[in-house]
Amino acid sequence: MLRNSRESFGLVSILFHWIIALIFLGQIVLGYSMVRVSDFALQFSLYQWHKSFGFLVLGLSLLRLLWKLANPRPHDLQHMSSLERGASHVAHFILYLSLFVVPLTGWAIASTSPLQIPTFMFDLVVIPQLPMTISDTAEAFWASSHAWLAYLSAIVATGHILAAFHHHFWKRDTILVRMLSPRGQDRKEQQLTGSKS
Repeated sequence: MLRNSRESFGLVSILFHWIIALIFLGQIVLGYSMVRVSDFALQFSLYQWHKSFGFLVLGLSLLRLLWKLANPRPHDLQHMSSLERGASHVAHFILYLSLFVVPLTGWAIASTSPLQIPTFMFDLVVIPQLPMTISDTAEAFWASSHAWLAYLSAIVATGHILAAFHHHFWKRDTILVRMLSPRGQDRKEQQLTGSKS
């Protein structure tokens, strides 16, 4: 099942979700580590990898957004309270927004830096700089914005993960399962039905 249904996410949405999530979380770790490396050559390489994966996240997120517009997400589970629904929608909105805003602020750092170091995306193509004012002040502003937005998105992502675990292990519903397999909800419901009979 490639497309979403009313009950479950399709394979394409699931792959987009997990691939982007893993890269995004890896980016936070890489971004935190690369500024603490003292070896210049290694630091330069880590920065290039960080920027390369940032553009990959941006491209994949754009494709995911287009897919999402053509494949509306499954409906919320009926037993969810209005507070849970609201919190879920707010968290999803923030995470979707961060997938664009965080890479774009990173691009702004490279574009406003007086050093004007080119971005070699995976050593395949050079990414052009944005038409922005070049100055130390601008670079510092975008660097601070990039860091704070990344940490904010990490906090929201952690809450998102904990909520999924809460639903899976405590409430024992299909919130997490349907993002693991296109037929996950059907199998989960069969297991629950079998355990009750």
